[in-house]
This record gives sequence, structure tokens and C-alpha cells, in this order.
Amino acid sequence: MPLGTLDRTPPPFFRQGLSALTKLGLFSALAVLLMVADARWNVVDPVRAALSTALLPVQRALAVPVEAWEGGGDYLQGLRQALQAESAARLALAQQSVQAQRAEELLAENRQLRSLLDLRPTLRVKSVAAEILYEAADPYSRKVFIDRGATHGVVRGAPVVNEAGVLGQVTRLYPLTAEVTLLTDRDAAIPVINNRTQQRSAAFGGAGGGANPGMELRFMAGNADVQPGDALSTSGLDGVYPPGLAVARVTGVERRADSGFARISLAPAALPDGVRHVLVLEPIGLQMPPRPQEPVAADARGPKGLDALKSGTAAGSGASR
Repeated sequence: MPLGTLDRTPPPFFRQGLSALTKLGLFSALAVLLMVADARWNVVDPVRAALSTALLPVQRALAVPVEAWEGGGDYLQGLRQALQAESAARLALAQQSVQAQRAEELLAENRQLRSLLDLRPTLRVKSVAAEILYEAADPYSRKVFIDRGATHGVVRGAPVVNEAGVLGQVTRLYPLTAEVTLLTDRDAAIPVINNRTQQRSAAFGGAGGGANPGMELRFMAGNADVQPGDALSTSGLDGVYPPGLAVARVTGVERRADSGFARISLAPAALPDGVRHVLVLEPIGLQMPPRPQEPVAADARGPKGLDALKSGTAAGSGASR
């Protein structure tokens, strides 16, 4: 076969058309053009939105196994935590039931011992639930107003407490509201007892000054047995506060060589900031028997009082006749 009759054209599979370098330049220019157009005129947003909408079912379908795997792990972990919490709750319930049983036994024993010794039963303090309305306008005092007053059975001098301890005392009474002076006020004072040493003293407010004043123990000897961390509670001997209510905790003791008294700083047990609901207790002095009136000495009465006593005695004897 002569060579001139051969077909020298390449088959369709080997036809390349433009060179690879030319195609690279064209596609690079097209990519740059699309990026510039998208950045300036957002021309690709409709195409991108259409593609995302079309591919969303595919993405969700591919994510189902991953979500099922992660959800199964979370379910098993949550189930394990729930079982652990249930076990802890059952253990705490058992401990509380034991403590409640012991408390009932101690209460019955207390009643039996009091009846055996012919002592008065423990006082049951009445309480009135109240809500704090607002703070006093005086920036130099620590006082709040509650929504209970004289018409609700609140009396002046009533202690105000919450679940943490003593907050203050009612110092001013109105028909529907009452003013409560907090323990951190500079004019507040409360008799306390050290739970560790059973030593009685008095705690005063206004220590440190500033926006958040604290408390302090005053008139304590420099060698008094007071340590940081000691808990102070109400003694119940003042006729106002029931015994055993938490008042404060000792935070610092400064013993000075040049002074006979120690400087003892306290942190109140019940922080007034953030408190919304409180209990107003009835002073225990209202439930105590009246104090017997002591007879006045004759020399203390004076001549006029002695003559009046004689005339009263004579009048009484004449009336008896």
C-alpha cells in the first residue's frame, strides 16, 4: 500500500484541541473572573443557593448515621448518669431517714427528761413569711423593708431569718410594712455564743465600712479563746432570738500587745444580698412567763414612799374591817 494513501489524522480519543497551558490560563482567568464577580456583584449566590438546596437531602442522609452514633453514645452516658444519680439519691434518702429517726428519738427523750425534771417545754416560735420589697434610701445604713406589718402580726423587735441564719431585726413597724435593720448595720448588735467554747459575747455590725460592711466581736479579752472558723449562734438569753440560730463565723483574730482587747472580725452567716423571702419570728420574750416584781427596800422609797405605804396599809386594814 502506498504511504500517501494512509490516514494521518489521530483518532477522536487522542484529539487534544487546545494545549494544556492554554486551558490552564483560560480556566484560571475564568476562576478569577467568577471570584471578582461574586465579591462585587454576588452573581454566584443564586447558583450557590440552588446547589445547597439540591444537596441538602444528600447531606442530611449522610449525617443520619453519624447523628445516630453520637445520639446513642449520649443516651448511654445519660442513662449511666441517671442510674448513678438515682443510687446517690437513694443513699441520701436512707441517711436522712436514719437521721430523722434519731431526731425523733432525741425529741422523745428530750420530752421525757423535761417531764421527769418538771421543766417547761421548749418554746415553739411562731413565724410569718415575708418578702423583701426594697432597701432603705439611706446609703449609710443597711436596712430593708418587708411586705408584712402590724396587721399581719409582726411586732417591733421581731427577729428576721432565712435558711442560712439571722438576717436582722424589725426596728420600725407600719400597718402593712416593716423596716428591718440588718446585722451588718453600724447600729445593729446581737448577743451570741461560741459553739466551740460556749463563751457568750456580743456581735456588732458596721465593721470595715464601705459598701459591704461586716461584723465584729467587741470587748473580748486579748487572750480570749477565739479562733478563725468558730461558728457563732444566738444564745437565747436576750428574750428576743431563739437559741441555736446561725449568726456569723470568725474570719480573723488580731491580738494587739498595746491593747487589752482583741480585734475579731466576723462574716455573717446569712448574706442579705440576693435574699427575696424571709421569716419573721415572734420574740421568745412574748412566750416567757412574766418576771416577778422585786420588792423595793424601805430606805430606797424615801419618807414620802414610806408614808404612802403606811397610809395604804392602814386603808387596807380599815377596808378589811
